Amino acid sequence: MALQDNMTPLQLELEQCKLKIMQLERENSHLTLVNKRVNEQLNAALDGTGLCLWEQHIPSGNLTIFNQQWGHLLGFTRQELPAHIDSWKNNLHPEDKDWVIAAFESHVAGQAETYEAVHRMIHKDGTVSWVSDRGRIIEYDINGKPLRIMGTHIDVTKEKRYEEDLAKLAHRDPLTNLLNRTALVTAFEQEKQHNDKHHLGALCFIDLDGFKVINDHLGHRYGDSLLIHIAKDLTRICQQLFSPPDTASKQYRFHVARFGGDEFVILTQCYDIDVLTQMAKRLLDLYRKPLTLDGETINIGLSIGISLFDELDEFANVCEQADKAMYSVKKHGKHNFLFW
Repeated sequence: MALQDNMTPLQLELEQCKLKIMQLERENSHLTLVNKRVNEQLNAALDGTGLCLWEQHIPSGNLTIFNQQWGHLLGFTRQELPAHIDSWKNNLHPEDKDWVIAAFESHVAGQAETYEAVHRMIHKDGTVSWVSDRGRIIEYDINGKPLRIMGTHIDVTKEKRYEEDLAKLAHRDPLTNLLNRTALVTAFEQEKQHNDKHHLGALCFIDLDGFKVINDHLGHRYGDSLLIHIAKDLTRICQQLFSPPDTASKQYRFHVARFGGDEFVILTQCYDIDVLTQMAKRLLDLYRKPLTLDGETINIGLSIGISLFDELDEFANVCEQADKAMYSVKKHGKHNFLFW
């Protein structure tokens, strides 16, 4: 008190200013520390979920990512990939680019309340990454035009691949990777819907001759290898006949499926008996002589039943007809084909 009594009013005011500055500096240091800890906690929480927090300055197109290094999700460095809206657009998957940009611009234009899109992007190594984007305008300028948009970006590649694997298990034979019975029925119905009154084609039911003996004698592992080998042969012959590289030739859609055990089915849009006969003969020719596979020489045959169908036929009936034609081949010597 004695010191303050000896101060002039100006000195006293300066001293009070110094005290206020010291107090503000302490408060600023405390807030800086609090802010640092909050950011650390936020980053830890976001990193744990893989969530990326971004902001775009709309007039300039500049992007800011708050909790991750820019370009990290796609394998790029800041120098390789400028933090700009154009960089983002250029790395969108070609098949998704137009609709994703349209969704983003729709929100910026005020036509949609938010920007939301689950889409693909191209990683630096050429692979495809799936991302889930969400964003919302958070600031407008004095003229009411959008100034800043903030949102989240999360890598959902693992989840998408898991979904694809589940879909594959539901529609593919796990051994041969051909369609399973359920998927083939679906393909038949989809073709019917797409072609309306012009749903023509053929279903070929194929059963292996002598497979049980081979499977029992050489074991299930060898039997599996044989099934995989035949599945590849069926697909290859179908591609050669129904989807030839020569664009001048007639093209037919086709599906190859394994019904289970040693039963295979070919479903094709082809209604031409000559082409179907050629397909059956090519398949039979592959196995007229002994087959050498995995160091073993075996004899295997194919019994093939073929049923033509049109828009009035149901899958179950067509399949039954082809199956009966196949069993007729079995009864009359095997390794042959017969039209229903």
